[in-house]
Amino acid sequence: MFGVTLSVVLVVALLIAAYMAWNIGANDVANAMGTSVGSGALTLKRAIIVAAVFEFGGAVLFGSHVTDTIRKGVLDFGTDELSYELSQQLMYGFMAALLSAAILLTIATKYGLPISTTHVIVGGVIGMGMWIQADSVNWDKVSGIVISWVVSPLIGGLLAYGTFSVIKRVILNHDDPLQQTKRMAPILALPTFFVLGLALQFKALKGFFAKAQDNGWIEDKYDWLPANSGTSFNPLSDGAWIPINSLLVALAIGVLASVVLWIVLRRYQFKEEGYAGVERVFIWLQVITACYVAFAHGANDVANAIGPMAAIYDISTSPDGVLSGDSVEVPLGLLLLGGAGITIGVATWGYKVMDTIGKKITHITPSRGFAAEFGAATTVLVFSMPFLAIPISTTHTLVGAVVGVGLAGGASAVDFRVFGKIAASWVASLPLAAVGAIIFFVLFAGNETNVMVVTVLAFGVTGYVMLKPRVPEVVSRTLVVSETPSGVVGEPAPVAFAATPFELFHQHAQAVERTVDCMLEAVRAAAEGDDPTEHITATVAAELKADGLKSQLRNEVGSGVRMAIGRETFLHMVARQDRIADYAQNVAEQLSFRPLFDEPEARANLTRMAEAVATTARRYEDAVEQLKNVSLSGFARREKNTLHKLIREVNLLEHEADVVERESAAFVFSEGDDDPLAAMHMYRVLQRLDDVANACEMAANAFLPIVLG
Repeated sequence: MFGVTLSVVLVVALLIAAYMAWNIGANDVANAMGTSVGSGALTLKRAIIVAAVFEFGGAVLFGSHVTDTIRKGVLDFGTDELSYELSQQLMYGFMAALLSAAILLTIATKYGLPISTTHVIVGGVIGMGMWIQADSVNWDKVSGIVISWVVSPLIGGLLAYGTFSVIKRVILNHDDPLQQTKRMAPILALPTFFVLGLALQFKALKGFFAKAQDNGWIEDKYDWLPANSGTSFNPLSDGAWIPINSLLVALAIGVLASVVLWIVLRRYQFKEEGYAGVERVFIWLQVITACYVAFAHGANDVANAIGPMAAIYDISTSPDGVLSGDSVEVPLGLLLLGGAGITIGVATWGYKVMDTIGKKITHITPSRGFAAEFGAATTVLVFSMPFLAIPISTTHTLVGAVVGVGLAGGASAVDFRVFGKIAASWVASLPLAAVGAIIFFVLFAGNETNVMVVTVLAFGVTGYVMLKPRVPEVVSRTLVVSETPSGVVGEPAPVAFAATPFELFHQHAQAVERTVDCMLEAVRAAAEGDDPTEHITATVAAELKADGLKSQLRNEVGSGVRMAIGRETFLHMVARQDRIADYAQNVAEQLSFRPLFDEPEARANLTRMAEAVATTARRYEDAVEQLKNVSLSGFARREKNTLHKLIREVNLLEHEADVVERESAAFVFSEGDDDPLAAMHMYRVLQRLDDVANACEMAANAFLPIVLG
């Protein structure tokens, strides 16, 4: 009966551990891929594939082969051997902690909130520990976790802010940013890959070095890993905080990466120009960084599901039902279970939290995303060293880094309402997990029947919450602008990768310009006495396409994408720009009402007016393209000045169109007495053309707060 009871508990525990692993993948994958998806460096589908491969590889190949039975040292039951009663309580307690943490993660993921999987499982363990033996809780460790809620986002934010500020000053503000990137990117790669090389050894491969020492492959793991005692800053001494072996390996990785990138940039033929080419280079750096973070996350955080499960497995399979020691082996099967659970979580619900980190906090580009990932990785590495040993969260650090990058573009670039909700969820996660663990432990009552019933009911209620729609919503996705037929004048050009809102805004401006060009052809045909029907139809079709892009853009921005200039300002700009196409369509439709005033000079004046309006619209489109460059440059002053110049040119061209309109209208009224209806009709067409030019001016002037801010 004893064996049957334990086997039932073990099966249920495995289900709970798999569910916890699924939640880790669903929530924590944003640490690696959120900024990459938000910046367009990776599409959602590719990010899921890349994350799944590296998360699974890290979890299975380098997940800790030995785990502390008391997670993160937050509980201390003394040095004596644990009794059967206490071991059994711990077995049910770990199950309760896992179930509580997993359900809390599900709720957080449902609402797109990135919380620390480490902290929720620690919260669950603290809760069950307080219930089992109140004095077992190591409150010094708990206070360190609380401090990390402030320390890790702050330091991560400062490092990310500083990194992006350097990129902005050295590269984005340069007269030729692409050539400067070719020169500076290999230099940036050296410290980046040096940090990643150290982090790879200290974080992802620490289990491997321990195993290598046990198998006699290396003499001492502390020749490669930071020592916990007898420590020294001298890398050549025994017990060095950063051993010389690790420094040399990390330096070799950094130099190799720098040389390889230098060779690639010398030979690579950029299809993109200007800032698009700059961001192409940072896409490479960001994706590589994201792959490391995914690998390290799989290697480290699989223990949040498998660590407690290993203790449960050890107790349930022990002949006497007692925990075997301070640490236990993690069977390969459990690592496979954890890796598979994380991978499935990535593939199914991973997009929810990625959406928050990548889009809703601030506007992310590949260069900004790289700065955030580098700042977060550096912070986690530094604070994991024994001389600090503060248990910070990668999730908290990365969110802080994203905020820091946003602040580099001004406070308005960060949605502090979203950040406030995230911060509140951090504070609430640990005590809620603790309370949940206590409730489940009490309900389990040390009885296998209770365990099965409570777990099934918990899964059922949680599944209902997962599947029930919160509110009708549009799930934010990275926009990919489809290719358009080549050789069509004025059509938006195909883009090489996902479009940011500013890039899509430029696509809309190109569609608006195409509408004005079709209108111009309709006016020319009508003025020459030809049938303008074909060109009127083309104008209507072009305006309809512009409307489609407008709706797509409004949906993207309205679904939570954070704009550096503010969402309301951006939507106002969209409305102003769309009005140009509306007025152009109105001009074309006016031409179909009746014949124009049949006087050669009047018709020539009308054509001249339409050409002046089209010239104004083309220069406005140039201003929008420059606005895109302004956003990519991090709102650099040099790019703002260029935009300001283009805005003035749009205003001057609109003024010239006004002059043509007045001269044309005066001629029509002075010569149109013989056919007043036709003359009045031509005057209305002139007025509608003037509306198009005025709309271009007003749309361009809507950019002035960006230029002057």
